[in-house]
Order: sequence, then C-alpha cells, then structure tokens
Amino acid sequence: MNFLETIFFAILLILGFGYFTSNVKKIIRNIKLGKEVNRSDNAAARWKNMAMIALGQSKMVKRPMAGLLHIVVYVGFVIINLELLEIIIDGLFRTHRVFSFMGSCYSFLIGSFEVLALLVLVAVIVFWTRRNIIRLKRFISKDLDGSPKKDANTILYFEMVLMSLFLLMNASDFWLQQAGVSHYIQAGSFPISHFITPIFNGMNESAVMMLERTFWWLHIIGILCFLNYLYFSKHLHILLAFPNTFYADLNPKGQFDNLESVTKEVKLMMDPNADPFAAQPVDENAVPSKFGASDVMDLNWVQLLNAYTCTECGRCTSSCPANQTGKKLSPRKIMMDTRDRLEEVGRNIDKNKGVFIPDNISLLNNYITAEELWACTSCNACVEECPVNISPLSIIMDMRRFLVMEQSAAPQSLNAMMTNIENNGAPWQYNQMDRLNWKDEQ
Repeated sequence: MNFLETIFFAILLILGFGYFTSNVKKIIRNIKLGKEVNRSDNAAARWKNMAMIALGQSKMVKRPMAGLLHIVVYVGFVIINLELLEIIIDGLFRTHRVFSFMGSCYSFLIGSFEVLALLVLVAVIVFWTRRNIIRLKRFISKDLDGSPKKDANTILYFEMVLMSLFLLMNASDFWLQQAGVSHYIQAGSFPISHFITPIFNGMNESAVMMLERTFWWLHIIGILCFLNYLYFSKHLHILLAFPNTFYADLNPKGQFDNLESVTKEVKLMMDPNADPFAAQPVDENAVPSKFGASDVMDLNWVQLLNAYTCTECGRCTSSCPANQTGKKLSPRKIMMDTRDRLEEVGRNIDKNKGVFIPDNISLLNNYITAEELWACTSCNACVEECPVNISPLSIIMDMRRFLVMEQSAAPQSLNAMMTNIENNGAPWQYNQMDRLNWKDEQ
C-alpha cells in the first residue's frame, strides 16, 4: 500500500465512523424525546438480564432452529469482525498481518474466524431460504410488505458478501504466501480458504496481488457500509439489545404502573384531614398533564428505545391470540409504527434546526388505530416471546389510557362496565344490595 492509498484509507475511516457517530447521536436525541422513567433499580438483576438475554441469547433458543442459527450468525459475525482491528492498523501503517507475531495463537484465531465465516454463510443461506422460498407465515405478513422485507434481505446479502470477501481475501493471501511473494509472510491458518486457492492457479503473481488488494478494500468498505446501514435497518438491535435488556421492566408481567396524577387524587380523597375542595398550588411553568399517550413524545424513553431495538422477527405477532383469531392487532406493527413515527419526528427536528414544529400527525390514528389497540387482550404473550425484552403492551396500554381518560373513546361495552363499577361496585348492572344474593343459591 503506497502513501496515497494510506491517506485515502484514513479519509475513508474518518468518513465512515464519523457518519456512524452522527447517526448514533440522532438515535440518542430521538430516544430522549420520551418522558423520564427511572430504571436504575436492582442493578444486579439488570446486569444478569443483559448477560443472559442480549449476550447469551437465552430467549432466542426457545425456538431451537432459528435460535441456534441466530447464535451462529451473531457470534460468528461479531468475532470475525475482530480482525477489523488488524485491517485498520495495516491500512494506516502500511503493514501486512501486523498481529502475525502471535504465532500459533494467530493461526488459531484466523482458522477459527474462517470456520465461523463458513458457518455464518450456511446460516444466512438458511435464513434467506426460510424468508423467500419456504416463506414462513410470520415473514409474509402485511407488516413486512415493501421496505421491511427488502431491509431483511439486504442484511442477509450484506452478510453473504462480507463473509465471501473475507474468505477470498484469505485465499488469495494464502496463495501469495505459498508463492513466496515479497511481504506476504507465512502467517495464519486457512482451513476453509485453502480450498479456494486453486481458482488462482494459472494467474501471474501481480494479478493475484491485485485481486487480494481488491478483496481487502471491498471487505473494509463493505464493513463500513454495513455499519452505517444499521441506522436505517431493523438490525440496530445488534447494538441496542444490550441497553434494551438492561433497562427492561423488572416488575412481574401484568403489573401496570399507576399514573402519578391519579395517585395523588386518590390519596387526597382517602386522607381524612384533607380538604378536597381546597385550592391546590399551581405551577405556572408546569406542562399541562396528559393522561396516556397519543404520540411518541408522550411515551417514556425506554419505550422509544424498545421501538429502535425491535428485530421485526415476528415472534410477538405469531404468539398474539388476537392476531391468531384474525384481529387487526400486530404487536410487531405497533413497534414498527412507533419507530417510523419517531423517525418522522426526528426529521422534523432536523429540518427546523432542532425544534419540533407540530405537523398535525400523531402516532394514534395516523399510524396505529383504536381498533388495533382494543383488540389487545393484555395477556403479555408478546412481551414473553420477545427475544430482546421489548414490551409492545406498555405502548398499547398508554394509548388506551389516552383514549379513555382524554377522549372518553372506549368501546361501548367497556364504558358500560366502567359505569357499573362506578355505580354498583361491580362490572354487572344490578343493585349493590343484591351483590351477595349468590350465596343463597348454594
């Protein structure tokens, strides 16, 4: 690599990692648009969650085939990209296989990388087949029509190309090592790529050197492109699964949070020394309280982190009893819609120099309909199934709260039930004096 190539390589790295950093900042800013919620309690349980679920993939293997294949791709892709450090050093300092001084340890690492690369290729081909040929039901939903389907396939193509380039780069390097060409020192073990080297037989050394450099450049460019594509892809979960599992709700499933404003009212009513008619102090600078959520800014920041972390795997939707019975609800769509709306709000802020200008659009109605929200049985199946601890149910419940408490827009049957509870102390319409009549029927 000559000096001009080194300069070009440095510029490429700066642009690649710089653009990635700017996108990470946008994600953080968008997540911070959500309301504050305290998730700093029980640190030991949170670290355990992250280790078991994000790193250990414990929930993925509940579906063994998909889980094991995902572990292969995840572990293989992450470990193989450790060689990115060597590529960067070689590119900046014009060296070649700078870590070769590690001897047998280096050979073991390169050999392991190659085996993993082959396993990743096999797993990705199986994933592609399941999506596009077998067409599993959870991958052909209307939720995934258009760009989501293209995104899933694009990621698979990326991984196929990157693993192939890695093996071709090693194969051409190994051929040059065997030919004793200048700086291609004997280093590394190539249990997979040595089967590829015969394709270079009959070529002259300069042609193979050019191919090796081409594979090297395409590999590093591909990695940088993949890194920056993550922002536009469902594969943000590669990075966000760790904080998402750490900040997940540790309360028992089915336990809902109480609205602070409602809690204050109830405590006031139950305090025998309080005067419920006394004027309460008013903070003129306070933002008017809003019950529930109608847009992404009404959700808390963990819910917005959930939206960015969604893998679009469809496990939540395939386990949803409402969806299975033909209802419009899809928990996956709830998360995808929340992320799409959040991105729309982010673009609005970018366009208006850091300030959100109301656009007469909201998450409720424009993205998610009341029909979808009321179809939910609040059974927590979606929360239980999610491999990265996302809670679509929490968003559904907050939006229901808005419909009921802000718009009085609950279904007629639910309004009747709540009226009965208020008037009769029970969901059924009969006099309170008759509540215990059932005991006489025994």
